[in-house]
Amino acid sequence: MPAPGPHDGFFTFDTHLDTPTASLLREGWDFGVRHDRAADRTQCDLPRMAEGGIDALGFAVFVTQAARTPAGFALAHEKAVQTFARIHAVAAQHADRCGIALRADDGPRLKAAGRRALYLAIENSYSLGLDAGNVAKFHALGVRMLGLNHMLHNDVADSSTDPRPPEWGGLSPFGREVLAECNRLGLALDASHASDDALWDLLELSATPPLLTHSGCRAVCDHPRNIGDELLRALAAKSGVIQINALPIAVKNAPGNRQTELGAALLLKLTDRVLTPELRAEFSAEWARIDREHPAPKCTLDDYIAHVEHAVAVAGIDHVGIGCDFDGGGGVEGLDQVSDYPNLTRALRARGWSDEALAKLWGGNTLRVLRACEAHAAAR
Repeated sequence: MPAPGPHDGFFTFDTHLDTPTASLLREGWDFGVRHDRAADRTQCDLPRMAEGGIDALGFAVFVTQAARTPAGFALAHEKAVQTFARIHAVAAQHADRCGIALRADDGPRLKAAGRRALYLAIENSYSLGLDAGNVAKFHALGVRMLGLNHMLHNDVADSSTDPRPPEWGGLSPFGREVLAECNRLGLALDASHASDDALWDLLELSATPPLLTHSGCRAVCDHPRNIGDELLRALAAKSGVIQINALPIAVKNAPGNRQTELGAALLLKLTDRVLTPELRAEFSAEWARIDREHPAPKCTLDDYIAHVEHAVAVAGIDHVGIGCDFDGGGGVEGLDQVSDYPNLTRALRARGWSDEALAKLWGGNTLRVLRACEAHAAAR
């Protein structure tokens, strides 16, 4: 029999990976084969999931925000639909090893059958266009978590990193329609990337607890996409969960680093343009240049754990989870791909964490929120 693993006895769930966009859309890239992080920069595949003892992942479908026009919205929406189709095809190809989780409890059920669970998500509601009915369309495609923003304001809410003044002062009127649809259908609302005011609106208006699927603590790293202690306490009071992000620029203070500022400025150049394949290639090359010239700080597992333990100290153990943002820029020394998850568990055990606390952090808290969203929708 195999030796006991560090995660034996509890369900493990990282709520945010960008693998669908970063890897699954690559020509010839096989999710069922082990890839080399150094060779192709990817951080997730089925063999590495098995090595990391991870039971479930939040697979986010992200579309770069460009023109907020009918043509821009149509292209973004179609790109998202195509990406979801690709995820379903990959899951069907490897049906003996993984499956799409449509309900919270599908993850533990798939685990019991020896398979990995994929919970589907939207990152940045730009791909909804201006039609709240698209929430139901994405729900039918398997989406169970919906993120409000990315780096810029959109038609749903203000972003935490847009250099312009707030556009809505939180959620927009359309954003409130989207919120109501998510509550009606049982989707968890995700405020990662959203402004503080947007999160305050979400906490006030949502009938269900929100998630922050890949965020951090501002008291540990003063980055605008992290949240302060007052919001952490309010999140806990709403029964929500913050899943801690491993994005280096938001893990460790880096005075003078302009990566976030320049990234937002680059996105602003797209605001009047439709994101054609040619423009997408140009944008990707420029983003890579910014990353080379303004590298994120080098971060360690201890730096990451500082966020986890601060969030627990402020919000409580029932309100913290894991959301590393792998394949989307996340990764610190010792926690740099999905096969590295045992390093985190061992480090927390060495700090005195109990199995009960680890079970809540690694998946129990997130499943509770997803169940609450489902229960609210079922009771309507």
